Amino acid sequence: MFYIPGKTQLLDPNSVLPSWDPTLVNPCTWFHVTCNTNNSLTRVDLGNAGLSGPLIPELGLLANLQYLEVFGNNISGTIPAELGNLTKLVSLDLYHNKLSGPIPTSLGNLGSLSFMRLHGNKLTGTIPASVISLITTGRLRILNVSNNLLSGTVHRNNSTGLRVTKVIQDPKTPAM
Repeated sequence: MFYIPGKTQLLDPNSVLPSWDPTLVNPCTWFHVTCNTNNSLTRVDLGNAGLSGPLIPELGLLANLQYLEVFGNNISGTIPAELGNLTKLVSLDLYHNKLSGPIPTSLGNLGSLSFMRLHGNKLTGTIPASVISLITTGRLRILNVSNNLLSGTVHRNNSTGLRVTKVIQDPKTPAM
């Protein structure tokens, strides 16, 4: 059995999470999640759900998660470093929230990631080299970090050839 502990940390004024009962044997019966044929959670779809509160580190325990869609809410706090354990993740959509602090270097462990959309938050610091390496050596096609408080540049060219379709960052820190 697995469940998403800490659900109670999220404020849920639109009541999108009432089915998320940790006492249920099968969380695949919950709304806003998708599971594979082995009853392993592969998608969390909580975009534009009106949620507020922090992301919990325990999300990093969902070993088969491929899509984490928590955009357009009022999620605050930092991005948990434990999300770097989600090695099957294809899409990380945390945009248009109130996330702050640095982008965790552990997100560079997400070798299956194609889409990382973190725009419209209050993230600070630089884009970690480990995340940049996903552009040059991985499958990452879209990295959107615009409308944050980030510094530094993203170098678009390297000797291995660029495989990213789009890098979007703030105009004040142009890509080179």
